[in-house]
Amino acid sequence: MKQLLPLFEGMAAENSCAAYVRVSSRSQSHAMQRAAIEKCAEARGDHVGRWFVETMSAARLARPMLDHVRELARTGALRTLYVYRLDRLARSGIRDTLGIVEELRGVGCKLVTVADGFDLEGPASDVVIAMLGWAAKMERLAIGERIAAARVRVEAKGGAWGRPRRVDATSLAKMKKLQAAGKTLREIAISTKVPRSTVADALSEKHAPKSSKPKPKKQASKKGSPPLSE
Repeated sequence: MKQLLPLFEGMAAENSCAAYVRVSSRSQSHAMQRAAIEKCAEARGDHVGRWFVETMSAARLARPMLDHVRELARTGALRTLYVYRLDRLARSGIRDTLGIVEELRGVGCKLVTVADGFDLEGPASDVVIAMLGWAAKMERLAIGERIAAARVRVEAKGGAWGRPRRVDATSLAKMKKLQAAGKTLREIAISTKVPRSTVADALSEKHAPKSSKPKPKKQASKKGSPPLSE
């Protein structure tokens, strides 16, 4: 990130107010968000000195311009950040949105959202943050419930939950044959096109396949009688 800092060396203390604007596709325009932010900033007596403009989906948090914004906030060079709505920062879930909000607030960067209808720095800011935290918790619970329900459905149909094993009986037999021939784990992995760690795990004794044939039961012999042959 050090190589990016020269881009912002001109940001003085009085020019530490910035805006982050994002759209999802090139067919969309940033103009509406920018106009709304400029109007709000002017009404609050702020001058937006830097504009971070991005055309990218918010499904992932790793986005170049958002990374720049977060780095500047961490270094103290950014004191106020304007966004049109919180979903411009993240749309991957309430948890990610809350994480960014708390990160910016934690380093002293004031976050202003123009069109959400609430003030993250006003008297009710703690209530808003608490609601975001509650929504994040509900989101986690909902995800957990969906996963549990999916597992029940799969297992009810006789399926196995979890990732399928990458090593079937045929592949395991080939691995054992190569191992018996003196091949190393790396050579076996290359030959079978299976990761070395998976080969090692498959060939370990604890993952050896159990015999499908039932063990013969021993019959108790009567006293004085010779044991029954098996």
